[in-house]
Amino acid sequence: MQVYPEFITEHEEKALLTELEPVLRRMRYEFDHWDNAIHGFRETERSQWSADNAVVLGRVRGLAFGAEHAAAALPHVHVLDLAAAGHIKPHVDAVRFCGDVIAGLCLVSSAVMQLVHNDKKHLVLNALLARRALYIMKGVARYEFTHAVLGGEESTWRGERLPRQRRVALICRTRPRPQDSRPDVKSGACSDTEPGFTL
Repeated sequence: MQVYPEFITEHEEKALLTELEPVLRRMRYEFDHWDNAIHGFRETERSQWSADNAVVLGRVRGLAFGAEHAAAALPHVHVLDLAAAGHIKPHVDAVRFCGDVIAGLCLVSSAVMQLVHNDKKHLVLNALLARRALYIMKGVARYEFTHAVLGGEESTWRGERLPRQRRVALICRTRPRPQDSRPDVKSGACSDTEPGFTL
């Protein structure tokens, strides 16, 4: 798990939201998800962006995927708008729908993401996903840890409450690995550290 604070500027954040808000405002927040992983959300996918915003997302993909995974990048960006009262339950992103790398750009507000090892439940990582930060999950963090966005009383950072506000995440992913794209493959939903910690 890698976190890059202030990956984009305030101006770039505003430009992304200006493009997205007209679409998001037409949608209602939902409180049921197909795999029960997300509560209080609205979402869409987008593959066409303004020239300036496409450059920003190109930077995200360039850092997250690099030359190794560039050819495997999915063409669309998953836009996930989480309400102030919403939260994301612990889950591992469905291997049938996305591959080795997941990168999320955090807009509007900050939140705490908690990762817990699938088998060794004492292995816990809380990561601060600050507004305008980029997080990248791959390898062990991607496949061997569940991740959740904490809500309500659980939303704390280093002993202090971090009140949840509305949060928008732009999520870029790679294509599923060949061995994970078969119909018989089962799938899920697709200690505090300093920013930049790598798991």
